[in-house]
Amino acid sequence: MSVKAPDDAITINGVTVPPGTRATVEVPVAGLYTSTVMTMPIQVVNGRHTGPRLFVCAAIHGDELNGVEIIRRLLQLKGLRRMRGALVAIPIVNVYGVITHSRYLPDRRDLNRFFPGSEHGSLTARLARLLTDEVVGRCTHGIDLHTGALHRDNLPHVRADLDDPETARLAASFGVPVLLNSDVRDGSLRQAAAERGVPVLVYEGGEALRFNEVAIRAGIRGVVDVMRALGMLPARPKHARTEPVQAHSSTWVRAQESGILRGGARLGARVHKGDRLGIIADPFGTRETAVTAPADGIVIARLNLPLVNEGDALFHLARFKAPDDVADRVVAFQNAHEGVIQDPDLYGGEGLPPD
Repeated sequence: MSVKAPDDAITINGVTVPPGTRATVEVPVAGLYTSTVMTMPIQVVNGRHTGPRLFVCAAIHGDELNGVEIIRRLLQLKGLRRMRGALVAIPIVNVYGVITHSRYLPDRRDLNRFFPGSEHGSLTARLARLLTDEVVGRCTHGIDLHTGALHRDNLPHVRADLDDPETARLAASFGVPVLLNSDVRDGSLRQAAAERGVPVLVYEGGEALRFNEVAIRAGIRGVVDVMRALGMLPARPKHARTEPVQAHSSTWVRAQESGILRGGARLGARVHKGDRLGIIADPFGTRETAVTAPADGIVIARLNLPLVNEGDALFHLARFKAPDDVADRVVAFQNAHEGVIQDPDLYGGEGLPPD
């Protein structure tokens, strides 16, 4: 048993969290023009024993809220008392966007396009720099929690650099049915972390400004299972679970004309090339255009807003070598997360909070 030395303490914004302790650190960010003080709250759980340092963050986009609830539930778990290593939890990165129910910061920039940021740049660049220095630079691994954008719903899935063996191992442990080998986007948190040798998983599930209980339950289970895979929590006894499948490609189906979208393939649906995904019509119903699948695949995201403009992204299809098998796994996954998740070893005999 490897007990931490005093120098295993974690210091964030000048606040030191020794091994075997837990603390919430309020990291100052730019205040409002009303003289209101603003902070980014970070909770550090530093275990008594040596292990990885994992950051879990949410609401980089201020209207993506499922991750906030995932982290809230994560921090309530009794099993964290026996954790090795350290958990650095940032439930609300973009505090400005959460307050205004907006994806963006007050300068109308997307935070996930400005990493690693700059101390002397825009407000968005400064917040990116702060997270990079105070969190990413102090951790060994990361999980970034997201949802679909406004009016867009995502099937729970993980995006990561699956060409890296360690990242692929952790992605598989998350337990979602679909994995996307996603290129690193310039200016993203994932890119900034990769440049520092920190592998990051991006979890997508649900819709902006809405709680999705299946996506939340899948997210909390996934984070816990990644912590198990890292050796931060005790290994789970062998149990039946959804084995993930890696998509070999994905594509967005876009509107070929403006109008009102009705019908529509559900999330997780298995579709064949040429299948009708929905219908776009004018308000009089005199002109109707079918939206069809350009290839076989599984629907991993869809637009929920029926009002569409030409060129709008409507459905996101992931392509697999055996899509029928993936569709079956999606159904099994959704069924498994509709009830209360039980894990007596971790939760002390209790399921996840019913709220």
